[in-house]
Amino acid sequence: MLSRLLVAAVWFLHFLPLPVLARLGNALGSLIFSLARRRRHIVLVNLGLCFPHIDAHQRRQLAKAHFKVLTRSVLERTLLWWASRQRLSRMIRLEGEERMRALLDAGRPVLLLAPHFVGLDAGGVAIAMRFNSASIYAVQSNPVFDRLLLRGRQRFGDQLLLSRQESVRASVRAMKAGRPLYYLPDMDFGKRDSIFVPFFGVQTATVPGLSRLARLAGAVVIPCVTRLLPGGEGYAVTVGEPWQDFPSADVEADTRRMNTWIEAAVRSMPEQYYWVHRRFKTRPPGDPRPY
Repeated sequence: MLSRLLVAAVWFLHFLPLPVLARLGNALGSLIFSLARRRRHIVLVNLGLCFPHIDAHQRRQLAKAHFKVLTRSVLERTLLWWASRQRLSRMIRLEGEERMRALLDAGRPVLLLAPHFVGLDAGGVAIAMRFNSASIYAVQSNPVFDRLLLRGRQRFGDQLLLSRQESVRASVRAMKAGRPLYYLPDMDFGKRDSIFVPFFGVQTATVPGLSRLARLAGAVVIPCVTRLLPGGEGYAVTVGEPWQDFPSADVEADTRRMNTWIEAAVRSMPEQYYWVHRRFKTRPPGDPRPY
Protein backbone atom coordinates (compact mmCIF):
# COMPACT_ATOMS: atom_id res chain seq x y z
CA MET A 1 0.00 0.00 0.00
CA LEU A 2 2.80 2.43 0.91
CA SER A 3 4.51 1.82 -2.43
CA ARG A 4 1.31 2.58 -4.35
CA LEU A 5 0.77 5.78 -2.36
CA LEU A 6 4.33 6.86 -3.14
CA VAL A 7 3.85 6.20 -6.85
CA ALA A 8 0.60 8.20 -6.79
CA ALA A 9 2.41 11.08 -5.07
CA VAL A 10 5.30 11.25 -7.55
CA TRP A 11 2.84 10.95 -10.47
CA PHE A 12 1.81 14.56 -9.82
CA LEU A 13 5.38 15.73 -10.41
CA HIS A 14 5.17 15.12 -14.14
CA PHE A 15 2.66 17.98 -14.48
CA LEU A 16 5.27 20.51 -13.29
CA PRO A 17 7.30 22.57 -15.79
CA LEU A 18 10.84 21.34 -16.29
CA PRO A 19 12.48 24.47 -14.78
CA VAL A 20 10.38 24.02 -11.62
CA LEU A 21 11.45 20.37 -11.36
CA ALA A 22 15.06 21.47 -11.86
CA ARG A 23 14.89 23.99 -9.01
CA LEU A 24 13.13 21.48 -6.78
CA GLY A 25 15.76 18.85 -7.61
CA ASN A 26 18.62 21.21 -6.85
CA ALA A 27 17.15 22.18 -3.48
CA LEU A 28 16.33 18.61 -2.52
CA GLY A 29 19.73 17.43 -3.73
CA SER A 30 21.49 19.90 -1.44
CA LEU A 31 19.43 18.61 1.48
CA ILE A 32 20.18 14.98 0.66
CA PHE A 33 23.88 15.81 0.39
CA SER A 34 23.76 17.11 3.96
CA LEU A 35 21.77 14.20 5.38
CA ALA A 36 22.89 11.10 3.44
CA ARG A 37 26.19 10.50 5.24
CA ARG A 38 26.81 7.02 3.86
CA ARG A 39 26.20 7.92 0.21
CA ARG A 40 28.11 11.18 0.59
CA HIS A 41 31.06 9.19 1.91
CA ILE A 42 30.94 6.87 -1.12
CA VAL A 43 30.86 9.81 -3.53
CA LEU A 44 33.76 11.55 -1.81
CA VAL A 45 35.85 8.36 -1.80
CA ASN A 46 35.17 7.85 -5.52
CA LEU A 47 36.08 11.44 -6.32
CA GLY A 48 39.24 11.19 -4.22
CA LEU A 49 40.37 8.11 -6.13
CA CYS A 50 39.53 9.51 -9.56
CA PHE A 51 40.55 13.14 -9.04
CA PRO A 52 43.42 13.10 -6.54
CA HIS A 53 44.72 16.40 -7.94
CA ILE A 54 41.79 18.45 -6.58
CA ASP A 55 41.62 19.45 -2.92
CA ALA A 56 39.05 18.40 -0.32
CA HIS A 57 36.96 21.57 -0.74
CA GLN A 58 36.74 21.09 -4.52
CA ARG A 59 35.78 17.44 -4.09
CA ARG A 60 33.05 18.41 -1.65
CA GLN A 61 31.69 21.02 -4.07
CA LEU A 62 31.76 18.48 -6.90
CA ALA A 63 29.99 15.93 -4.69
CA LYS A 64 27.28 18.47 -3.84
CA ALA A 65 26.82 19.27 -7.53
CA HIS A 66 26.46 15.54 -8.17
CA PHE A 67 23.68 15.16 -5.59
CA LYS A 68 21.84 18.06 -7.22
CA VAL A 69 21.89 16.64 -10.76
CA LEU A 70 21.21 13.12 -9.50
CA THR A 71 18.12 14.27 -7.59
CA ARG A 72 16.99 16.32 -10.58
CA SER A 73 17.23 13.26 -12.79
CA VAL A 74 15.17 11.19 -10.34
CA LEU A 75 12.38 13.78 -10.20
CA GLU A 76 12.45 14.26 -13.96
CA ARG A 77 12.13 10.52 -14.45
CA THR A 78 8.43 11.01 -13.73
CA LEU A 79 8.25 12.75 -17.11
CA LEU A 80 9.88 9.77 -18.78
CA TRP A 81 7.22 7.53 -17.23
CA TRP A 82 4.11 9.65 -17.82
CA ALA A 83 4.68 12.70 -20.07
CA SER A 84 3.39 12.68 -23.65
CA ARG A 85 5.59 11.79 -26.62
CA GLN A 86 5.30 15.39 -27.82
CA ARG A 87 6.59 16.80 -24.54
CA LEU A 88 9.45 14.30 -24.38
CA SER A 89 10.43 15.09 -27.98
CA ARG A 90 10.81 18.74 -27.00
CA MET A 91 12.66 17.85 -23.82
CA ILE A 92 15.20 15.30 -25.17
CA ARG A 93 17.33 16.11 -28.21
CA LEU A 94 19.06 13.28 -30.07
CA GLU A 95 22.10 13.86 -32.26
CA GLY A 96 23.42 11.13 -34.55
CA GLU A 97 20.16 9.27 -35.24
CA GLU A 98 20.89 9.07 -38.96
CA ARG A 99 24.27 7.46 -38.31
CA MET A 100 22.69 4.68 -36.29
CA ARG A 101 19.77 4.22 -38.69
CA ALA A 102 22.10 3.81 -41.66
CA LEU A 103 23.91 0.96 -39.92
CA LEU A 104 20.67 -0.79 -38.98
CA ASP A 105 19.26 -0.35 -42.50
CA ALA A 106 22.45 -1.97 -43.81
CA GLY A 107 21.79 -4.99 -41.60
CA ARG A 108 24.60 -4.27 -39.12
CA PRO A 109 23.97 -5.26 -35.49
CA VAL A 110 24.43 -2.22 -33.23
CA LEU A 111 25.77 -2.16 -29.67
CA LEU A 112 25.29 1.17 -27.89
CA LEU A 113 27.85 1.91 -25.18
CA ALA A 114 25.90 3.97 -22.62
CA PRO A 115 27.90 4.87 -19.48
CA HIS A 116 26.18 5.56 -16.17
CA PHE A 117 25.47 9.27 -16.37
CA VAL A 118 22.48 10.62 -14.46
CA GLY A 119 20.57 11.23 -17.70
CA LEU A 120 20.89 7.60 -18.75
CA ASP A 121 17.14 6.88 -18.67
CA ALA A 122 16.36 9.91 -20.81
CA GLY A 123 18.82 8.59 -23.36
CA GLY A 124 17.07 5.23 -23.30
CA VAL A 125 13.72 6.92 -23.93
CA ALA A 126 15.17 8.91 -26.84
CA ILE A 127 16.32 5.65 -28.45
CA ALA A 128 13.04 3.87 -27.68
CA MET A 129 10.96 6.61 -29.31
CA ARG A 130 12.83 6.00 -32.58
CA PHE A 131 13.94 2.35 -32.60
CA ASN A 132 12.71 -1.01 -31.39
CA SER A 133 15.65 -1.71 -29.12
CA ALA A 134 16.83 -4.03 -26.36
CA SER A 135 18.28 -3.30 -22.94
CA ILE A 136 19.29 -5.18 -19.81
CA TYR A 137 17.68 -4.32 -16.50
CA ALA A 138 17.92 -5.40 -12.89
CA VAL A 139 14.70 -6.83 -11.43
CA GLN A 140 13.56 -4.65 -8.51
CA SER A 141 12.79 -6.29 -5.18
CA ASN A 142 9.63 -4.20 -4.81
CA PRO A 143 7.04 -5.51 -7.33
CA VAL A 144 5.23 -2.15 -7.55
CA PHE A 145 8.42 -0.30 -8.51
CA ASP A 146 9.45 -3.15 -10.80
CA ARG A 147 6.20 -2.86 -12.77
CA LEU A 148 6.59 0.92 -12.90
CA LEU A 149 10.12 0.69 -14.30
CA LEU A 150 9.13 -1.94 -16.84
CA ARG A 151 6.14 0.07 -18.00
CA GLY A 152 8.23 3.23 -18.25
CA ARG A 153 10.84 1.55 -20.42
CA GLN A 154 8.26 -0.13 -22.67
CA ARG A 155 6.04 2.89 -23.34
CA PHE A 156 7.16 3.43 -26.91
CA GLY A 157 7.52 0.97 -29.73
CA ASP A 158 8.38 -2.69 -29.22
CA GLN A 159 11.08 -2.69 -26.55
CA LEU A 160 12.77 -5.88 -25.36
CA LEU A 161 13.91 -5.87 -21.74
CA LEU A 162 16.30 -8.64 -20.72
CA SER A 163 17.02 -9.40 -17.08
CA ARG A 164 20.62 -9.80 -15.93
CA GLN A 165 19.87 -13.46 -15.28
CA GLU A 166 19.27 -14.18 -18.97
CA SER A 167 22.09 -15.57 -21.07
CA VAL A 168 24.36 -13.60 -23.37
CA ARG A 169 22.70 -15.42 -26.26
CA ALA A 170 19.48 -13.43 -25.73
CA SER A 171 21.35 -10.14 -26.21
CA VAL A 172 23.16 -11.48 -29.27
CA ARG A 173 19.89 -12.69 -30.81
CA ALA A 174 18.30 -9.29 -30.23
CA MET A 175 21.12 -7.45 -31.99
CA LYS A 176 21.17 -9.89 -34.90
CA ALA A 177 17.40 -9.37 -35.23
CA GLY A 178 17.99 -5.66 -35.79
CA ARG A 179 17.50 -4.31 -32.28
CA PRO A 180 20.21 -1.93 -31.03
CA LEU A 181 21.29 -3.00 -27.56
CA TYR A 182 21.48 -0.17 -25.00
CA TYR A 183 24.36 -1.50 -22.95
CA LEU A 184 25.64 -0.30 -19.55
CA PRO A 185 28.91 -2.10 -18.69
CA ASP A 186 30.50 0.30 -16.18
CA MET A 187 29.42 -0.96 -12.77
CA ASP A 188 31.04 -3.24 -10.21
CA PHE A 189 29.31 -6.63 -10.49
CA GLY A 190 31.90 -8.47 -8.41
CA LYS A 191 34.79 -10.73 -9.38
CA ARG A 192 32.70 -13.18 -11.37
CA ASP A 193 33.03 -12.50 -15.11
CA SER A 194 35.12 -9.36 -14.42
CA ILE A 195 38.72 -8.47 -15.13
CA PHE A 196 40.87 -5.77 -13.52
CA VAL A 197 41.77 -2.90 -15.81
CA PRO A 198 42.55 0.76 -15.01
CA PHE A 199 39.80 3.31 -14.54
CA PHE A 200 41.17 6.74 -13.62
CA GLY A 201 44.43 4.96 -12.78
CA VAL A 202 42.79 2.56 -10.32
CA GLN A 203 42.66 -1.19 -11.03
CA THR A 204 38.90 -1.70 -11.34
CA ALA A 205 36.76 -4.81 -11.69
CA THR A 206 35.22 -4.36 -15.13
CA VAL A 207 32.88 -6.59 -17.12
CA PRO A 208 34.49 -7.24 -20.52
CA GLY A 209 31.07 -7.77 -22.09
CA LEU A 210 31.37 -4.98 -24.65
CA SER A 211 34.17 -6.77 -26.47
CA ARG A 212 32.59 -10.21 -26.17
CA LEU A 213 29.09 -9.14 -27.23
CA ALA A 214 30.46 -7.20 -30.19
CA ARG A 215 32.42 -10.26 -31.30
CA LEU A 216 29.56 -12.74 -30.85
CA ALA A 217 27.01 -10.56 -32.63
CA GLY A 218 29.37 -9.08 -35.21
CA ALA A 219 28.13 -5.75 -33.89
CA VAL A 220 29.30 -2.20 -34.43
CA VAL A 221 29.97 -0.37 -31.14
CA ILE A 222 28.60 3.18 -30.98
CA PRO A 223 29.03 5.40 -27.90
CA CYS A 224 25.85 6.99 -26.59
CA VAL A 225 26.13 9.74 -23.97
CA THR A 226 23.29 11.68 -22.33
CA ARG A 227 23.91 15.12 -20.84
CA LEU A 228 21.51 16.77 -18.39
CA LEU A 229 21.29 20.39 -19.48
CA PRO A 230 21.29 23.31 -17.03
CA GLY A 231 18.28 25.36 -15.94
CA GLY A 232 15.62 22.83 -16.83
CA GLU A 233 16.50 22.81 -20.53
CA GLY A 234 16.14 19.05 -20.83
CA TYR A 235 18.63 16.50 -22.14
CA ALA A 236 21.05 16.17 -25.05
CA VAL A 237 21.77 12.64 -26.27
CA THR A 238 24.75 12.12 -28.58
CA VAL A 239 25.16 8.98 -30.67
CA GLY A 240 28.83 9.07 -31.63
CA GLU A 241 30.91 7.68 -34.44
CA PRO A 242 31.21 3.88 -34.71
CA TRP A 243 34.39 2.53 -33.16
CA GLN A 244 36.96 1.33 -35.65
CA ASP A 245 39.02 -1.86 -35.19
CA PHE A 246 36.76 -3.07 -32.39
CA PRO A 247 36.64 -5.71 -31.11
CA SER A 248 40.25 -6.76 -31.37
CA ALA A 249 41.74 -10.17 -30.62
CA ASP A 250 42.59 -8.96 -27.09
CA VAL A 251 39.59 -8.72 -24.73
CA GLU A 252 41.63 -7.00 -22.01
CA ALA A 253 42.90 -4.36 -24.44
CA ASP A 254 39.34 -3.76 -25.62
CA THR A 255 38.15 -3.33 -22.04
CA ARG A 256 40.99 -0.89 -21.33
CA ARG A 257 39.94 1.06 -24.40
CA MET A 258 36.36 1.20 -23.14
CA ASN A 259 37.40 2.50 -19.71
CA THR A 260 39.72 5.08 -21.26
CA TRP A 261 36.88 6.36 -23.42
CA ILE A 262 34.48 6.49 -20.44
CA GLU A 263 37.11 8.43 -18.45
CA ALA A 264 37.21 11.09 -21.17
CA ALA A 265 33.42 11.32 -21.21
CA VAL A 266 33.34 11.67 -17.41
CA ARG A 267 35.92 14.46 -17.47
CA SER A 268 33.64 16.45 -19.78
CA MET A 269 30.87 16.53 -17.12
CA PRO A 270 32.25 15.05 -13.89
CA GLU A 271 29.28 15.99 -11.70
CA GLN A 272 26.95 13.87 -13.87
CA TYR A 273 28.63 10.48 -13.51
CA TYR A 274 26.95 8.01 -11.16
CA TRP A 275 29.33 8.46 -8.23
CA VAL A 276 26.96 7.05 -5.58
CA HIS A 277 27.81 3.56 -6.85
CA ARG A 278 30.69 1.76 -5.12
CA ARG A 279 32.64 1.45 -8.36
CA PHE A 280 35.82 0.28 -6.58
CA LYS A 281 34.20 -2.17 -4.16
CA THR A 282 35.82 -5.28 -5.64
CA ARG A 283 39.59 -5.17 -5.17
CA PRO A 284 42.53 -7.23 -6.43
CA PRO A 285 43.93 -9.60 -3.79
CA GLY A 286 45.77 -7.66 -1.10
CA ASP A 287 44.34 -4.24 -1.98
CA PRO A 288 42.62 -2.31 0.84
CA ARG A 289 38.88 -1.70 0.65
CA PRO A 290 38.32 2.00 0.00
CA TYR A 291 34.85 2.37 1.52
